[in-house]
Amino acid sequence: MTPRPLRYLALGDSYTIGEGVPESERWPEVLAGLLRAGGLDIAGPEVIAQTGWTTDELLAAVDARQPEGPYDLVTVQVGVNDQYRGRGRGEFAVSFAAVLDRAIALAGGDAWHVVVVSIPDWSVTPFAEGRDRAAIREALDDFNLIEFGVLVSREFPHYANVTPSSEAMGTDPSLVAADGLHPSGKLHAAWAELVSHSANHLLRHGPPPPPAEEELDQVAQLFKGAEPGRN
Repeated sequence: MTPRPLRYLALGDSYTIGEGVPESERWPEVLAGLLRAGGLDIAGPEVIAQTGWTTDELLAAVDARQPEGPYDLVTVQVGVNDQYRGRGRGEFAVSFAAVLDRAIALAGGDAWHVVVVSIPDWSVTPFAEGRDRAAIREALDDFNLIEFGVLVSREFPHYANVTPSSEAMGTDPSLVAADGLHPSGKLHAAWAELVSHSANHLLRHGPPPPPAEEELDQVAQLFKGAEPGRN
């Protein structure tokens, strides 16, 4: 029997769907191409994403679409619209945890096959002109910490931090799409390269032994600010 191609599901919002760039340039598509170039037989991504979606709206869309797992790779990049709409930190922690749990379930219950991609920093973009950039950045930092805190509690799915590279949108116009808010194809390519490190590793190797209890305690101390009870 011929082995089936690896299956990839991309969950998210405008960053995943590639608002402002051709479909071929959005990072999940570029990521699949990079993985194929590295010798992996992987199908094109199944994408459940839409501009403007919050975590709750993404979850509702997954419920409506009912994708059939298990997938060999699931990526999750969501949360910017929760921040934009002024959602409370505690409420976001609960809803993001629900999204991550669904992603893990779609990966056959194996967190090793999930990559969480951080929320980019849109405070540096032309779209943020006239807004409180410092407050936006602070909120995004909080939401990214919340996501990482939830991730730590879910047996360490992989994490790709694209936020630092997104900050370059403030100084390099070539990284910004024509709408003045979303990343250009050039930045999507950089994100795909970053995510590919985790994706390559998880698709080629089994999970490591679970972290020691003291390691978990140390991480928990670092991310106290991301606890679900915080508002």
